[in-house]
Amino acid sequence: MATETSTQSYSEKWYWDERYTNESEPFDWYQKYSSLAPLINLYVPHRNQRVLVIGCGNSAFSEGMVDDGYDDVVNIDISSVVIDTMIKKYSDRPQLKYLKMDVRDMKAFEDASFDAVIDKGTLDSILCGSNSRQYSTQMLEEVWRVLKDKGVYILITYGAPIYRLRLLKESCSWTTKLHVIDKSLTDQPLETPKWELTKPLPLNADGSSVESAIGKSPDVHYIYVCIKDESLKMEADAA
Repeated sequence: MATETSTQSYSEKWYWDERYTNESEPFDWYQKYSSLAPLINLYVPHRNQRVLVIGCGNSAFSEGMVDDGYDDVVNIDISSVVIDTMIKKYSDRPQLKYLKMDVRDMKAFEDASFDAVIDKGTLDSILCGSNSRQYSTQMLEEVWRVLKDKGVYILITYGAPIYRLRLLKESCSWTTKLHVIDKSLTDQPLETPKWELTKPLPLNADGSSVESAIGKSPDVHYIYVCIKDESLKMEADAA
């Protein structure tokens, strides 16, 4: 169990540089690509769509995407140590690009330049640190900016709707769907998952409907599929 101090470190660049200097084996936060592939395929149906993976670390997730046919997967991380390692590791895979970048400031990317952004633990890491509300809002605004209209931000998190919906709603104009996947999932699906992965849960304004569907304190990871909707932003700006 992480201590409070070490959990706070998840938002710090020095922590990740140090960790990746000493850790060479690939590590995937929360879920592997094979577990999430049906959902990724559902919301990113075309293999030529441009995908951004934020806070990629040394995960094999993007390699899994390319093995599945996706041909333009851009990966960013705040740690130069891990980015240097991944550039060398995948020098023979032109479909995979690795860049050192802070997700709160992605000015190297033009507006509306990605079809999908995938986040497996990066927002969670920022929320562990100081100035978490400010930094998470900066991050979400940047994610919204680089997405094309109707592009998807797929957030895989331990954060239940009561903790995440308001943050998403207050940051940008999204149409949000919620999916869940059992935490205990490895490479083999459970015979009876708590909820079918590709079926959105009923979602009301405060997320209380989720408890009715899957019970209290379910052992799941939450997957928020946030669809950028510029028409909602225009309505909000006009109001």
